[in-house]
Amino acid sequence: MMIMKNLLNSKKPNTLFQLAFLIFALQSFNCQSQQNMITPPYLQKGDTVALLATARKNIDDNLKPTIDLLHSWGLEAVIGSTIGLDYNQLAGTDEQRAADFQKQMDNPNIKAIWCVRGGYGTVRMLDLLDFTKFKQHPKWVIGFSDVTVLHNHLNTMGYKSIHGIMPVTVPRATPDAVSSLKAALFNEPISYSISPSPMNRLGSATGELVGGNLSILYSLLGSPSAIDCKDKILFIEDLDEYLYHIDRMMMNLRRNGCIENLKGIIIGGMTSMKDNEVPWGKNALEIIDDVTKKYNIPVIFNFPAGHIRDNRALIMGNTVSIEVTASGSTVTFKK
Repeated sequence: MMIMKNLLNSKKPNTLFQLAFLIFALQSFNCQSQQNMITPPYLQKGDTVALLATARKNIDDNLKPTIDLLHSWGLEAVIGSTIGLDYNQLAGTDEQRAADFQKQMDNPNIKAIWCVRGGYGTVRMLDLLDFTKFKQHPKWVIGFSDVTVLHNHLNTMGYKSIHGIMPVTVPRATPDAVSSLKAALFNEPISYSISPSPMNRLGSATGELVGGNLSILYSLLGSPSAIDCKDKILFIEDLDEYLYHIDRMMMNLRRNGCIENLKGIIIGGMTSMKDNEVPWGKNALEIIDDVTKKYNIPVIFNFPAGHIRDNRALIMGNTVSIEVTASGSTVTFKK
């Protein structure tokens, strides 16, 4: 501020130029600082992970494989109060689920929050949360599907999170999916090599990774939790949707200006899609290709993430480099 005051009081003929340059520099610095996502502390042996439910209920005694896995990594587990709650489809009322999540966020001894399952309901508790103490003690939030609500909201706040397997999927997850989550949590190098797809669009790009479940992305548009797509690399996946609805959601992303501003796209599993009695005429991947083909950006199809056994971990908010060639693709997470 003192520099700006001196410039304003200066009688030199280039004062206006100097002032304009200073304002531009400050704006550029502010823009760059907003792009520097905060990385929660990586885990170390002895750390504690909280297991809780933010959406669909988990009333089965099914967490032992996950607890055993955490112990094998040298970690401890705390079971949240939402595990076992039964409120219609949900793991307790909105207030109960929010209170459990808040408790784990506010506890500085909890280093990660692992959502046990998806379904629907996370968005119902989101506005009941206070992230004040989370900002003082950031921690990893882990999950996929409906947990995309939290990934997107944390992204708008400037924090990274992990899209990956959840406790209920641990028993059927591939070894690669499990080991990738460990790598993400313990700050090990992450780079994926993917077999070529005839639908891929070749090229390379580097940018911040955003996204998650397509239906959730679509539902958050226009809300404070909607992601900014500009210069980002978008990951999408989905499950059990009608094909015409995939088209509707992709058209919405395009009409909202998201797709045209991207640097690249990664498409994960489009699993168990449904069609009407009168067919839509394209499968999910063809729909995505049709909506995005006019944009000159690299696109990776059939990436191993989403509602599939081989659900590789993705650090949302992290800078990634993608390289798409005729012989295959790579996705590398920058340190």
